[in-house]
Amino acid sequence: MRKIGYAGAVAAAFVASLAVAAPASAAPVNAGAACAQAGLGTLKSLGLLQAAAQRKIDYSTLADPVNGPIFAALPAGSYLSLGQVVKLHHTNPELFAWC
Repeated sequence: MRKIGYAGAVAAAFVASLAVAAPASAAPVNAGAACAQAGLGTLKSLGLLQAAAQRKIDYSTLADPVNGPIFAALPAGSYLSLGQVVKLHHTNPELFAWC
């Protein structure tokens, strides 16, 4: 796993770039909540919920701007906190195939 400073910088840059791409007001609140629940359910069904909570998932391995399941380009070493991932489900549900 990368140092927290680097991972934090990657996460901040990723979140900031998404905020510019689609404002939070573009996603209805209920859609974001349903999307977050679907994302948590997906992690749980894959046995990855604990790893996500421990910031042990490199989300770049799941990201592909065209084919998904996370529709974004992420640099290798994109270890996001579970809180950041849940927030992205609320603000940008279009990034996730299960939403």
